[in-house]
Formats: sequence, C-alpha cells, structure tokens
Amino acid sequence: MTASIQKSFKSQKASGKLFLVPTPIGNMQDMTLRALETLKTVELIAAEDTRNTQKLLNHFDIKVGQESFHEHNAKEKIPKLLDILKSGRSIAQVSDAGMPSISDPGQDLVKAAIQEDIDVVALPGPSAGITALIASGLVPQPHIFYGFLPRKASEQKKFFESKRYYPETQIFYESPFRLGDTLKNMQAIYGDREAVLVRELTKIYEEYRRGSISALIESLSTDLVKGECLLIVSGFSGEVPNMEEEALSPLEEVQSKIDAGMKPNQAIKEVAKKRDLVRQELYQAYHDL
Repeated sequence: MTASIQKSFKSQKASGKLFLVPTPIGNMQDMTLRALETLKTVELIAAEDTRNTQKLLNHFDIKVGQESFHEHNAKEKIPKLLDILKSGRSIAQVSDAGMPSISDPGQDLVKAAIQEDIDVVALPGPSAGITALIASGLVPQPHIFYGFLPRKASEQKKFFESKRYYPETQIFYESPFRLGDTLKNMQAIYGDREAVLVRELTKIYEEYRRGSISALIESLSTDLVKGECLLIVSGFSGEVPNMEEEALSPLEEVQSKIDAGMKPNQAIKEVAKKRDLVRQELYQAYHDL
C-alpha cells in the first residue's frame, strides 16, 4: 500500500479544500488574521452551532453563509458537504470554540474528505488545553489530553484506575457542577498529587487555582466556581510497581481487606491512614456517594 501525499498549497486538484478553522475560546482578539481571511474567502462555513458562529461572523463583518454541522446530524450532512467540495468550492469547518475535532465534531468529516482525495488544511489557533497547560506550573512535556471525563462515578474511577501510573501531565475538561466529586474520585485513585483548576480561560474572570488535589477540594467547599473549566493533574512520579506484584490502588486495597474479612469502615480507616488520605472522602469514593 503506497502512502498518500497531500501538497496543501501546490495542488492542481479540481476539488475545493476543507479548511479547519479555530475560533476564540473566549476573547475575540485571539482570532488570527489568517483565520479571518479564510472565513471570508470560502464558499461555505460548516458550523457546530450556527447561532454562536453568527455572532463571530457579525463581529468581524463576514457575510459567508453557514451550514449546520454537529455530532447529531453529521451522518446526513457529510455527503452534502463532500459534494460541495467535489464541485470545486471550499468549506471552512468551525466548532463553537477552539480547534475543530478536539472535543468537538469534525473528525468524521476530515476522514471522509481524505478518503475522497480532498485536501484538508488545518489552521493553528486557540486550544484551551495547551493554553492552560503552559501557565499551570506543572510539567508541560510530556502531557496527555483526554477531554471530557466519564460522568458516572463508577466509570470515572475505572478510568482513573487505568491511568494512575501514567507519568504524563493529564488534561481534562470538566463541568463546574461535577468538579468536587471528580477531584474526590481522583484523589481516591491517584493520591494527593499537584493539580491546577483553570476556569474562564482568556475571559475577564480567568482564574488558576494551584495546589494539591486535597487543597482544591477544600477550596471548592468554600468558594465554588462557575463557567468553563479545565483540570490539569501531575503525572505519576514514583516507581511503577512490578505488574506481577499487582499493586493496589486505595479503593482496591479497601476491597482486598474487606474480602479478607475486615469490616468496610475499618478497612477504609486503615487505608486512609496508611496513604494519608481523608477518610470521609475515601468512604464516599468507595460507596459512590
């Protein structure tokens, strides 16, 4: 199988191009000159929410028409967008904020365009995860961006269990209404690592809360947050246990003691003391409270 080669700006193809255009994550001044020029010159803008995008277009006096394109209508819209591209017209795809395809729709359209030998050109621009990371104070390299976490406590804990020995700094998006519970679930699995809570990035109420996971939990108990939030957590810095030793997480150790005959409350108390965890938080995590 031979490799395909895309020459983005030297192509002689008759088809149009699919431009992936990033939009501001809060501050309109973060719109780049190239992004503005691209939006002005394409024949159509495929937007996640045409109402939000129209505000952007009005702000910069851009008159190009839009086509609604989001995760719920992607299957039916992709063939139409491909036909437009094949006819020689170019399309700019945008999400509500930030980079298309990152925690937003777009990947399926990109894949379909590539399969049809249509050039896909990405423009650089705002990305909330990377922007927050470089000012977090945590190690920026290596890092892993996960986007939104599972909502159910059991699924979230299972996710954390699978990532607890990763050395990379981890970046998550999370709802302000779930932050407290998420941090408690994280502490029960990861222990009390350094973390940063970032909210309203690039906006007037931009805020960084830096400290241990337990410090962030305490902060939220007296000072709730609003708006769009990111959670950045340091990676595992210890020696990774030999897999044959089957090292246990706090929750696994609690269950192991219970399986051996210990009462749940006593098991939680012992594990919390041994690992320097807050007993009540470990109790809530174990019982999915």
